[in-house]
Amino acid sequence: MGFRMMIRGCIYFFYDKSGVVDDYVTYLLDDLVKNINELVIVSNGKINEDGHRKLSKYHCEVIERGNEGFDVGAYKAGIEYYGWEKVNSFDELIMMNHTIMGPVYPFSETFEKMDKRKDLDFWGITKHLKSGDPYKRNPYGYYPEHIQSHFIAVRKRMLNSSAYHTYWNKMPEIRTYMDSVCLHETFFTKHFADLGFKWDVSVDVEDLKAITAYPALYYGRELLENRRCPIFKRRAFFHDYGQFLETTAGQSAYEMYRYIKNHTSYNVDLIWQNALRTMNHADLAKNLHLNQTLSSTQVSLDWKNDFFARNRVVLFVHIYYTDEIPSLRKYIDNIPSEIDLLLTTQTEEKKTIIESAFRNWKGHVQVELVKNRGRDVSALLIAGKKYLRPYDIVCFIHDKKVTQEKPGSIGEGFAYNCYMNTLGSREYVYNILTDFDTHPRLGVICPPKPIHGPYIMGLVNDWGKNYENTKDLLNKLGVCAPIDRYKLPIAPHGSCFWFRKEALEKLFEYDWKYEDFPEEPLPIDGTISHAIERCYAFVAQDAGYYTVVGMIDSYAAIEYTTLLHYAGAFATRSLVGAGINRSAKQIDREMKIRAVLLKIMPPKMFEKTINFKRKLFGPYITYKYGDD
Repeated sequence: MGFRMMIRGCIYFFYDKSGVVDDYVTYLLDDLVKNINELVIVSNGKINEDGHRKLSKYHCEVIERGNEGFDVGAYKAGIEYYGWEKVNSFDELIMMNHTIMGPVYPFSETFEKMDKRKDLDFWGITKHLKSGDPYKRNPYGYYPEHIQSHFIAVRKRMLNSSAYHTYWNKMPEIRTYMDSVCLHETFFTKHFADLGFKWDVSVDVEDLKAITAYPALYYGRELLENRRCPIFKRRAFFHDYGQFLETTAGQSAYEMYRYIKNHTSYNVDLIWQNALRTMNHADLAKNLHLNQTLSSTQVSLDWKNDFFARNRVVLFVHIYYTDEIPSLRKYIDNIPSEIDLLLTTQTEEKKTIIESAFRNWKGHVQVELVKNRGRDVSALLIAGKKYLRPYDIVCFIHDKKVTQEKPGSIGEGFAYNCYMNTLGSREYVYNILTDFDTHPRLGVICPPKPIHGPYIMGLVNDWGKNYENTKDLLNKLGVCAPIDRYKLPIAPHGSCFWFRKEALEKLFEYDWKYEDFPEEPLPIDGTISHAIERCYAFVAQDAGYYTVVGMIDSYAAIEYTTLLHYAGAFATRSLVGAGINRSAKQIDREMKIRAVLLKIMPPKMFEKTINFKRKLFGPYITYKYGDD
């Protein structure tokens, strides 16, 4: 690893529940080892064979231990591996972990900068400013200003001190994340500062005190762009969005990612590789704002004329109601002639009508017969398996009929949402294709979920009866993407969407049969068809692709008005004061507790208990801290 004037050792803490070492880890270590002399990697869990192969190039010890003690346990295990005699021989010992990504700028910049600070006994890259302790566990009664534990460098005077030896030798058992935060991360810096050891960080954030206590998470772009911070927080992409909204406009992760992508040499595919494998898509969609508004009148300047030479594209339309052909046709006509047209229906009579309607079609067209069992979903997965093989990108739509039972909501209003946001104009179609061409990780583009009429409940619980059946389906398909009952799926409700066929390969590889689908009349909820509708983004994620909600600009204007209307109604009902940023899981837990209390308490006692709780804690308690 090369001789350096300052002899540095490093303990790198790693954890991945599947034992996978993603490339962001080796990219970071590749740069780090240029600046250190010795490295030990401590993993809280087994690392798979490929992971060991990746780490073997560092010719260092890789310690696999039980998943206990969090980062504190791993650092302690690293110190025990080195032994105090070896630790004391270092000029500097670095303790760092997998919760940071980078470097965006070479670590050598940071080391050279901090080497000049001869007065320091320990230092870090970023710090958390003074704040309250939501856990009420920190020995100081609050969170002192402290170096964040993802990177702490300790120098010889402190390494050789009895205080440092005692700190680790007598470290209490770390059983929970709360213990790790309160008994180590937020304690370490002040503890040693009070003993006379001097510290600092390489990234100055003193001027941000009035803005946030946690600049590395909430203002990552600022640290990267203007302060040459070499690292950024992996947590930014899955952090609770409600907490972001408490102090920001929700831009934190999005702005940081855009800066990294557009203004640095760091390959954002390293982010996607890990994020799509380990993070819930709902969190990614919120924090990275995986929504897009595309023009209905202007084609993106990025459009490539050779796109169709490199990609085969098809519009797949399932038609049951032939009287809906005229309303469908005005959207279908928006596709360029280079896009093939595939239509399916159930009877020879309908096939004849469809063939007649598209007799003069400008490009290649074919009409195929399918069974009606499973409706549009079975048409896509069974007929699609056969006819979609040559294609790279697919747009799938089907007819929607206004019904007497639910006029407008299932019919015209729902259809307007689906069709406008898939095929709203010729320019919009070109812009969608540009997106697929310029974003290789983009797998699915779907319209926003319907929220008019009875569908407003989808804003609260979009799973309905479909969580378990979706989870079972994903297991059957061998899909490992994270799924959570309390995080709403990103899904093409109405089964009209664009997709990269490779992203949904596992869905098409499955041996679907018409008998897998329920007979008519189709139940309202809870069927395999409803599970399939909600599984597309998970299947794409498992294949290494993300899903975005796409809107044509004219519909985005409507959607904004609708959401603003609902937000105003919610605010009027004081939901903001009652904790509008609470997660679905928190709300569900609170409702269950309330139900139990109501059963065992008289009404007046229950009311007094709730009022007492509100006087002590306010209407709700929000989790405030996380450095993971």
